[in-house]
Amino acid sequence: MSLELTLLVWSVALTFIQMLVAVSGCALQFGLPRLSRNREDLPPADGWAGRAQRAHSNMLESLVLFAVLILVTEATNRNSAVTGLGAQLFFWARVAYAVIYLAGIPWVRTAVWTVSMIGLILIFLQLI
Repeated sequence: MSLELTLLVWSVALTFIQMLVAVSGCALQFGLPRLSRNREDLPPADGWAGRAQRAHSNMLESLVLFAVLILVTEATNRNSAVTGLGAQLFFWARVAYAVIYLAGIPWVRTAVWTVSMIGLILIFLQLI
């Protein structure tokens, strides 16, 4: 399996872990009985639980872009050192982003998010 596909699989694992952290935060904040309902009356989570939910949502949005780029890279056999670098930048920046967002460090979070976007741009540029 290529480096790019391997990092896509690990990105899915990271997304799953972020989901578990977000659900755990909500369960601690609201209680499992309240979460088991339809949640129409559930207020937004706050503190680290809210940050965990937002980080997870952001990862889902970014994962779609990353997955499409990686799958197109594989389908067109356009793997290169640059696509590998882009995939590594994306993945490791997303790992850092998850931790930094959970810790509540705003400006560093934005810088790390930018690094992950640079990774996507590098892959995209190899496909056009």
